Order: sequence, then C-alpha cells, then structure tokens
Amino acid sequence: MVLGANLPFDFQPTVSDDELLARPLREADRAALNGAAADPMIWAGHPARDRHEAPVFNRYFDILLASGSALVVQERGTGRTIGCSRFYVAPDTPEAISIGFTFLIRDHWGGDTNARLKALMLRPVFAAGKEAWFHIDPNNIRSQRATLKLGARHAYDATLNLGTGEAEWMCFRLTEEQWRAAQDLPL
Repeated sequence: MVLGANLPFDFQPTVSDDELLARPLREADRAALNGAAADPMIWAGHPARDRHEAPVFNRYFDILLASGSALVVQERGTGRTIGCSRFYVAPDTPEAISIGFTFLIRDHWGGDTNARLKALMLRPVFAAGKEAWFHIDPNNIRSQRATLKLGARHAYDATLNLGTGEAEWMCFRLTEEQWRAAQDLPL
C-alpha cells in the first residue's frame, strides 16, 4: 500500500523521453535490477554500502516492489536496466509528493541521466499541483549535489521513517518555479 494513496496522483506512471523509459517495477525486473546494483562503487557514498550484495539488494527490492510506487529505469534504445527510483509520501509532508530511492549505474553518472529521470518524474508531480520533496542521508554528498542542481533547496533536517526504519534525513523542497529556473525553462 502506498502511503498517501488518497492523494490524486499516479504513483506508478510510465514516463519516457528519447533516451529513458521509467515504468512500474515488477517482480520480473529483480534479476536485471540486481545486476545493475551489483557494482560496489554505486553504494560507496550511500548509507547502505552493502546493497551490492544480492541478499541485501533483495531486501531492498522487496521494499520497492511492496511500495507500489517504484519505477525501473531503462535505456530506451537498448532496454538495458540502468537503475530505479520511486515516488512516496513522507510522514512530515503528507500532502506533497517525494522522489527518492534512486540509483543509477555508474556509466550514467556525470551526464544528464539523473536530470532527465527527475524531469520525467517531476512533470506529473507539478501537473498535480504539488511540490516535490527529496530526503537525503547527510553523508550522501553525490545525491545532495544532484538535488541542488535540480533547483531544490535544503529546508530542514528530520528523523523520519521512510519505509526502511527511522533515520536522519536532510529534507529538500522543490517547487515548479525553482525547477524551471534551475533548468532555464520559461515560467
């Protein structure tokens, strides 16, 4: 069950552009996503540093699948699975949509893949008239930088349970106006 299921929002849309396809996660995606996550370097700056190990990843995959709000990310031309992300509603912002639990394989770091993925996910959030929230571990500098590039601003820190147990999170807020300004899009 999706926390916030009473919100008028599709928590598992299929969204795409010329390069990426993000679609609802299914059990059949387990092996491909596990393969994408098997690189220890992906998780080196992440709080779950052992997520590249199959048993740890499988617990993570089960959480994603049970959420009913996770998307698998694939290269549009090849169909290769390159990561995942998800929508969720955080307990401290029950009327807003959050985006997180995102990872991408390393050959998609440093380019525009994360920005493209987030643009695909932000469009339905903003179409629903919502603001987007991102919750990032204080030690995950890579995610903090990527979120700031989207135009989000650090709003506060909080101890929250986002489905994996209570933890400390940096909470970033992004409005459509902030996103458009950061992307140099017309308002």
